[in-house]
Amino acid sequence: METEELSQENPKSHDSLFKWLIAAFTDDFFAHYFPDIKTGKYTCIDKEFISKYEALKESLKADMFIAIEIEINGKLQDVVIHIEHESKKRDMSKRVFRYLCYAWLLKEKPVWSIVIYADNSTKWRSSVPDSFVYGFHSKNKEQHHKFDIIRIKDEKSKDLIKKHSLMCKLLALKADDKGTDRKELIGAILKSIADMEYEMNDHIKLLVLQWIDFYSNVSPEILSNIKEEVDMFSTAATITEHYLNQGIARGEKRGIAKGRKRGIAEGEKRGIAEGEKRGIIKGKIENLASLYSQGILPKTKYNEMVNPLQRELGRIS
Repeated sequence: METEELSQENPKSHDSLFKWLIAAFTDDFFAHYFPDIKTGKYTCIDKEFISKYEALKESLKADMFIAIEIEINGKLQDVVIHIEHESKKRDMSKRVFRYLCYAWLLKEKPVWSIVIYADNSTKWRSSVPDSFVYGFHSKNKEQHHKFDIIRIKDEKSKDLIKKHSLMCKLLALKADDKGTDRKELIGAILKSIADMEYEMNDHIKLLVLQWIDFYSNVSPEILSNIKEEVDMFSTAATITEHYLNQGIARGEKRGIAKGRKRGIAEGEKRGIAEGEKRGIIKGKIENLASLYSQGILPKTKYNEMVNPLQRELGRIS
């Protein structure tokens, strides 16, 4: 999948975590929820959508747009998928149709609308609409836009945890866990993840840790003990180091470019060296801030690592 890089400045929210999950496990998502639908190539088009409709940027935080090939009448055809995540039970039909119109105007392709409800109620006393009346026809009367509804609580945690798909194992934390010991469930998920560690890149591992921290629904002490039992702390440390190194690399590149420009302008070689050093330090600070906002670094550790870097930056600026 050609994915646009999702912002990791503050992924600890329902909306951003679900978008991250679907972007990371798009194939698993369709295989699990729509096994009869045959898909081809796909790409996330969130940035293209927001670029076209910039005024809607704030209201689109819970939405995801995918351009995808779907087999219709025996051949692959281009379709735009609009996925809406909702953490509470409410009527989404009007909003879904509104964004169908925007999506069609953007690509002029058929639009498939999907709403994912991740509320905490085990059962609903009444259903929510899965269609919206948008027009009238003299013979057929009302014209409806139909959309798919996925409700996470409709599935059992004990069933999802048995699936091979890592996505399903993570969704077990949001599914119906009645009759399931929460600590055993988290332990089973973490053990599965530890067994699959070498099959996952650091981006997926970071998602996994964020998801478990956010949806564990146990005390920090209990979660810490469970992680220690399956040695997840070494995984977290590896990921932290990976993202710090990414920041250093980006900082070096930016610093060298700025330093070279300044050095040429002033006719001094010193500009390159100073630019490199500032860039490296800023890259480290930016990544530490990102890791802190994601909950990977505690505040005390963040301050301990950032303060000397800021002092050093002040000395050479």
